[in-house]
Amino acid sequence: MDFLTAILNGLSSGGTYAIIAIGYTMVYGIAKMLNFAHGDIIMVGGYAMFTTLLLVNQPIPALAVAIVFCVILGICVERFAYRPLRGSSPLAVLITAIGVSSLLQSLAQIVFGAAPKMPTRLQISGAWTFGELRIAYSTVVTLAVTVVVMSALTVFVKYTKPGRAMVAVSEDRGAAQLMGVNTNAIIAITFAIGSALAAVAAYLMLMKAPSLSNTLGAMPGIKAFTAAVIGGIGSIPGAMLGGILLGVIESVALSIPVLAPFTEAIEFAVLIVILLVKPAGLLGKTRREKV
Repeated sequence: MDFLTAILNGLSSGGTYAIIAIGYTMVYGIAKMLNFAHGDIIMVGGYAMFTTLLLVNQPIPALAVAIVFCVILGICVERFAYRPLRGSSPLAVLITAIGVSSLLQSLAQIVFGAAPKMPTRLQISGAWTFGELRIAYSTVVTLAVTVVVMSALTVFVKYTKPGRAMVAVSEDRGAAQLMGVNTNAIIAITFAIGSALAAVAAYLMLMKAPSLSNTLGAMPGIKAFTAAVIGGIGSIPGAMLGGILLGVIESVALSIPVLAPFTEAIEFAVLIVILLVKPAGLLGKTRREKV
């Protein structure tokens, strides 16, 4: 039963990684850039929820405010930090993303201080017990949210005009522009969706461990990026698969005392092995560059 519990916990943490990874993979697939400030938008969403809870003390309104705030922030970051660099070298964009990340962390520390905040109102405690099997309420909520997010994104991409435009831009931005697609608007929508998912991820993280600091999204962001690469950067189903796989590996390793100290090393070793076998990731597509 301990192994089954570890698998369930892994699915729960993997669902959170998957939601964050989707934000990474959508931005890369459409804008062809790595938004390393994505993890810090999670942190901003956490502080938005914390501030809202001081006023209304209700988690659902706090989550709604965080989603709206993160969407606005994501659109502003894309418009003022990344859009002027469109067409620049990938290195310039990467350095800018790191700069935006540092800026958000520093601003959060200036405004809220260095001491961790404890938004315990977001925490969901308790569990269902079936014999020796214990299923935490937070695990069920995380899995349900993951399924809803994945289903909603699938419907959005396949059956809405902006979703189909996203697919067109990801395949060939120049051709999409010639067909009348407003690529700037589509990229802004992509950042908005990714930022909304970052706020949801912040809620899922604080629901389990309500400790909030300006580095809240740093390590989860790195692991989610790893999950996106494992699944195939640019692939939404790949991000979901990579997140779940990484979460299960992490949980199982932590449940084995001999392996627990080496959990992160094992996770990144799996990344290296998968990339050696499939350089494009599990569900990624190898594309030939035109010269």
